[in-house]
Amino acid sequence: MNLTVDKVQATQLRSGIPEFKPGDTIRVHVKLRESDGDKEKERIQPFEGVVIARRGRLASATFTVRRVSFGIGVERIFPVHSPTIAQVELIRRGHVRRAKLYYLRGLKGKAARIKREGRVELPSTPAAE
Repeated sequence: MNLTVDKVQATQLRSGIPEFKPGDTIRVHVKLRESDGDKEKERIQPFEGVVIARRGRLASATFTVRRVSFGIGVERIFPVHSPTIAQVELIRRGHVRRAKLYYLRGLKGKAARIKREGRVELPSTPAAE
């Protein structure tokens, strides 16, 4: 891409966003504006789910988060560097072998689970004496 465009976009990037990839479970705190007649209030609403896709680069980067709410799958696409995102928390790292996890849309229940990344420590049992 054009170097001048990259330089301009580099000034618009946010800091403080953790590194995450598809398969990770994250909690995105989204700023919402509510208008009650003549009053406007701003509140923060968390949206927790599995990252199923990341795309773009620099200021135009986005990620898609999927969660199941009351038996219905809900997906939201967030711009990574948007001012409407108050905070992004990394809840759990997942181990997947694909960059896009669109196949999760067709799975339900335990089949839609993602393995945890790294080794799982098993509780040690005391040796018989």
